[in-house]
Amino acid sequence: MSQIHEECGVFGIFAPEKQDVASTAYYALFALQHRGQESAGIVVNDDGVFHTYKDTGLVNDVFTSEVLRSLGGGNMAIGHVRYSTTGNGGRENAQPIVVNHLKGNMALAHNGNLVNAYELRSELESEGSIFHTTADSEVIAYIITKERVKAGSIEEAVLASMDKLKGAYSFLVMSPSKLIAVRDPHGFHPLCFGQREDGAYIVASESCALDSVGAKLIRELDPGEMLTFTKDGPVSNRSHCGGKKALCVFEYLYLARPDSVIEGKSVHEARKQAGRFLAEQYRIDADVVVGVPDSGLDAAYGYAEASGIPYGIGFIKNKYIGRTFIAPGQAAREDRVRIKLNVLKSAVEGKRVILVDDSIVRGTTCERIVRMLRTAGATKVHMLSSAPAFLNPCYYGTDIDSRENLIACHHTVEEIAQIIGADSVGYLDLKNVSHLTGGDGTGFCTACFDGNYPTEEPTKSAKSRFERWERPISENPKFKK
Repeated sequence: MSQIHEECGVFGIFAPEKQDVASTAYYALFALQHRGQESAGIVVNDDGVFHTYKDTGLVNDVFTSEVLRSLGGGNMAIGHVRYSTTGNGGRENAQPIVVNHLKGNMALAHNGNLVNAYELRSELESEGSIFHTTADSEVIAYIITKERVKAGSIEEAVLASMDKLKGAYSFLVMSPSKLIAVRDPHGFHPLCFGQREDGAYIVASESCALDSVGAKLIRELDPGEMLTFTKDGPVSNRSHCGGKKALCVFEYLYLARPDSVIEGKSVHEARKQAGRFLAEQYRIDADVVVGVPDSGLDAAYGYAEASGIPYGIGFIKNKYIGRTFIAPGQAAREDRVRIKLNVLKSAVEGKRVILVDDSIVRGTTCERIVRMLRTAGATKVHMLSSAPAFLNPCYYGTDIDSRENLIACHHTVEEIAQIIGADSVGYLDLKNVSHLTGGDGTGFCTACFDGNYPTEEPTKSAKSRFERWERPISENPKFKK
């Protein structure tokens, strides 16, 4: 947990005529790769017949040209990239999830975390349901399937399911004839849709995926909205709208791609604004401002712009290396930091450096980066975070399920500076974080910073809360050879 773990990314297409929807999904998932690097999957709907492929690995590794050809054409497809916030990262937890039930087929791709997943799963198991994964996305699939058996339509089943689901969920459901997009009543995570010139409708976690397949953004789904795509066009249902809006503010700070637009606001501009706020908070005498690639760059530029201190390219990033958190184990993550980033010595040697990153979580990666700057000759290193200090678990889709590894929970700012080897450390003020997009400061979830949760806290919140169903005997701590 040296960095915040990603949420997932979802994608869907509904085309008026049969076409190569698998390739469209592939390019879109490529654009959403930053949201999940553990596994990827695509389900193609060809006249009601579902063709599925999913596996662990990056999109480019999972979907070879041979695999894409095998998926064939169709008029609908959904896709998913995953990082596990619940359940392990094995192939069995890759999405989309496909269910064959009494009334036909259904496929589901989900982003988010439910706060009542444990209770729902226990209830389903007591009724005889058998689970094949350790992800709470399967709980959603079971709930919808259970409702579908007695409902007159898939839309009715999804709406009835929303009455039972609590927490964060942006998901896509594909039936033999319909594509349904749903966003939870709080709107924790983004979900948008657009249209291409050929008439195909596109739904995705971020607008950058729409751009990648030539679709024009129409709008974001409203919190609580269900949007159904059929051959007659999209139909909106807002029966679950009206809840307290709580978009994860970390979407703007770190999770989303900078070229995405979320609810009409540029992610790039929001991050620059975070840097401007930091410049107002911390007036530091320095020679150069550098950002940690990628999500620290925009905030660093904003700081430089507001402070008048020159902006410099302090690091060269190896673009073929994924985000550092994907490597299992701390030693592997630290090795990847060295491979992934290299200091541009001429930019920092003999200079007082302001180093801007998106967050300080555990402190281990920050310590490594600060040390790299000093080795390259930086005389001072002032570390600034464009996010406030993380003090609380997140129950809605980012992988912070305890306070144990959060450095700010156990050390003062001065102690953190000493631990990571910086001359000083500063965080974005909490009062500024909700004004990143120029609004009135409402409508964001900032619970990981201030503990004000928009929902009830879950009784079972650990990432491994389902894994007792899947763990091999040899991995059980009670097992003795």
